[in-house]
Amino acid sequence: MTIYAKGTSVSVEKSKAEIERTLQRYGATEFVYGTTPDRALVAFNIADRRVKFILPLPRRDSREFTHTPDRGLERPPAGVLKEWEQACREKWRSLALLIKAKLEAVESGITVFDEEFMAQIVLPNGKTVGEFMVPQITESYNSGSMPPLLEM
Repeated sequence: MTIYAKGTSVSVEKSKAEIERTLQRYGATEFVYGTTPDRALVAFNIADRRVKFILPLPRRDSREFTHTPDRGLERPPAGVLKEWEQACREKWRSLALLIKAKLEAVESGITVFDEEFMAQIVLPNGKTVGEFMVPQITESYNSGSMPPLLEM
């Protein structure tokens, strides 16, 4: 399988800036960015909705970075950093593409906002629709019955 942005030289900072410019162009406001060692958050308000993307980030101590793929030799710290930064750049480029594609699909009338961003829309309890529904979908398939319409 081909990985989008494989080998990209676009920095994480440039991808973040592109995401923000794209969001502004489509009317988003109140941007929030945050990172932990294993994930990043991009959140914003748009179309009277709060939207949150969680971007899983690669762990720097993962074997794919600490060792060479061919012979499994341990990489020096500079090599680990280089490989890890490359993987982070690729993740951020993919997120930039995803957000841009979703917004353009809405703008072009291919889909509507709530349907396109459904999984990332933040509910009043702070969870996203995806966080709320995925366990219910799994349970529905496992049990063969429909989940309750609303959690009380």
